[in-house]
Amino acid sequence: MLYLAPSVLAADFSKLGEDIQVVDQAGADYIHLDVMDGRFVPSISFGFPVISGLRSFTDKVFDVHLMIEEPERYLSAFAGAGADIITVHAEACTHLDRVLHQIKDCGVKAGVALNPGTSLSALDYVLDTADMVLLMTVNPGFGGQKYIPYMTTKIKELRGVIKARKLHTDIQVDGGIDLTNAEEVLLAGANILVAGSAVYKGDAAKNVKAFKQIFQEFET
Repeated sequence: MLYLAPSVLAADFSKLGEDIQVVDQAGADYIHLDVMDGRFVPSISFGFPVISGLRSFTDKVFDVHLMIEEPERYLSAFAGAGADIITVHAEACTHLDRVLHQIKDCGVKAGVALNPGTSLSALDYVLDTADMVLLMTVNPGFGGQKYIPYMTTKIKELRGVIKARKLHTDIQVDGGIDLTNAEEVLLAGANILVAGSAVYKGDAAKNVKAFKQIFQEFET
């Protein structure tokens, strides 16, 4: 299955609830929520109180991407705020296996994210545990960046590993994804696309439907 996850980091923070409802009604599958702490990445975004406040605006999957140091300190809080998927960065976890199991113990799906320069070998011993792998296709911390071309090869390599190990792990891509490269990353093996500026710049509902049209054509 293919899924679109609009990133609210690119939405209007003065009306986040409304902007989430727009993409929900247009057919978005997930709502991608980027949590930044100003340490792991330069920017600061929002935390679990905001996520909790947004939960009532939609019943779509809350896909919470933690770009924070020591994420294990806050897993239960994000799960309690309404997260359905919690993704942590391999680079931010001293004990990655333990953290992924802690996420599952909270009753939500566990994702592991890799920065562009991090080898897929970081997943060797945890891939069976993760429900999803998030491949950053830009260096994290800021919206509106351009897709890094060599990440297409990394997506292909990861899909090959997943197939070889007979797993059903989702591959999510995040960073510089737009209507011009969506098919490229789908062909490479991604099945969950995060899009921020490409959705919220202009007519968000129209942009969601354009992504979903690409999905439909790809699946037929």
